[in-house]
Amino acid sequence: MSGVNKVILIGNLGKSPETKAFENGTKKANFTLATTEFYKDKDGSRKELTEWHNIVCWRSMADFAEKYLTKGRKVYVEGKLHTRTWDDDKGKHYITEIYASTITLLDKVEAKPTEQKIGSAAQEPYTESATDEGPFPF
Repeated sequence: MSGVNKVILIGNLGKSPETKAFENGTKKANFTLATTEFYKDKDGSRKELTEWHNIVCWRSMADFAEKYLTKGRKVYVEGKLHTRTWDDDKGKHYITEIYASTITLLDKVEAKPTEQKIGSAAQEPYTESATDEGPFPF
């Protein structure tokens, strides 16, 4: 039996995606996602705990992220964990990222001014989503 590597997050973008196109035409987008939970400490005071996640999108998912995602948007992200390592003059570094396979928009945001139709308040639908079922390039 093989293992399971699945992550499901709902949170807000900490920054708009940064995209990069490679020479072979493959596109990659990166952004951060904040998930926040609330709890009460032993004194009954309400506390907030925010975790930051590094999200990576490839190919059509990167196109979707570039087109629809902006700082502050609420999204559902499904994907898998991937840890990268690299060496530089400061030593060995590690980063754990979520390679997104599904992104669903969970809020409505007015269309960009260049996309808005005259006389309408065009908005993104709640159900706008993208899925990438292809293998991840690593």
